[in-house]
Amino acid sequence: MEKRVIASKLPEVGTTIFTRMSALAAECGALNLSQGFPDFDAPEALREAMARHVMAGNNQYAPMAGVMHLREQIAAQLGLHRNINCDPESEITVVPGATEGIFCAVTACVRAGDEVILLDPCYDSYQPAVELAGGRAIHVPLAAPLFALDRERLEAALSPRTRMIMINSPHNPTGSTLSRDDMLYLQELVERHNLLVVSDEVYEHLVFDGRRHHSALEFPGLRARSFVLSSFGKTFSVTGWKTGYCVAPAELTVELRKIHQFVCFVAVTPVQLAVADFMQAEPGYPATLAAFYQRKRDLFCHALEGSRFRLTPSAGTYFQLLDYSAISPDPDTNLCEQWTRQYGIASIPISVFYDKPPQQHYLRFCFAKSDGVLTAAAERLCGI
Repeated sequence: MEKRVIASKLPEVGTTIFTRMSALAAECGALNLSQGFPDFDAPEALREAMARHVMAGNNQYAPMAGVMHLREQIAAQLGLHRNINCDPESEITVVPGATEGIFCAVTACVRAGDEVILLDPCYDSYQPAVELAGGRAIHVPLAAPLFALDRERLEAALSPRTRMIMINSPHNPTGSTLSRDDMLYLQELVERHNLLVVSDEVYEHLVFDGRRHHSALEFPGLRARSFVLSSFGKTFSVTGWKTGYCVAPAELTVELRKIHQFVCFVAVTPVQLAVADFMQAEPGYPATLAAFYQRKRDLFCHALEGSRFRLTPSAGTYFQLLDYSAISPDPDTNLCEQWTRQYGIASIPISVFYDKPPQQHYLRFCFAKSDGVLTAAAERLCGI
């Protein structure tokens, strides 16, 4: 009998760089500044709430759109931190991780032949979501070294087939942020060309040096066309809980939920209840994060002052790019593996986030780590 050959729907996709580098770090006993997760505990009250709800038997399915108490707390936080009014019933959906929410938003709106603008370097889940929906990803590079929006190249990439643009601020992997002027420009652009927006804002509370985050929800023309994704995992240091939420106008939310119910159906019940309790008890907690992570960024950057790396302090997220061009001409994909083995320090190459990598020499390091780990990592990097 002839064997059936399965033609891959994602032939270019393999194991993610995050999985590979974390595995290599574990194999080598290296300091893992590659994958973006904290090495310190979440707030005790949040962890206690999780245990309390598990032991109380709150372990069965939640409503498909999310526990209403949590959606009400999300709406309250949007009012407190963004001065935004949002309907928890028709505009907020709790999702098992922002990546799932992004996938559902793209799947709901992108059809065969549609084009979706991605700003490179872009997070690795964006293009597969577009391709699985039958769309075509159109890559527009951000302008290095500040990784700013290149308006001329963006407009040149538009066509009658353009359906959506995906934005990410604060930006992973570069740490750049979109300004208010950038958002006003994007608002005019999407209205002029009748585009939808997926706005990945999972690092929304990690913005430094007196800057503020500008959410798509704050601009009426963007809000009317946007799926905005946020992450409890990033905000509350519980990345393994894989829970976030999507805010979108009622019409778009209906379409998102049609897909969400057949992908995961629900997010985890005790996680939702625990997060809701913590948000109600500590509504000001997100406002403490910028100072907390800025101190860690500064500690790491100052400790590198004697190194041969060049850097611009990250404007947001908990990632710092280091330019190694004064040290080696080697490709970043080779160097991150070599230095993990040789110096015991794991990082992420940013070329993997490009469709066509430019001639750059950057590695991404996560500074959501204990002070001792950051100091030890900087000492090793200074020795290179």
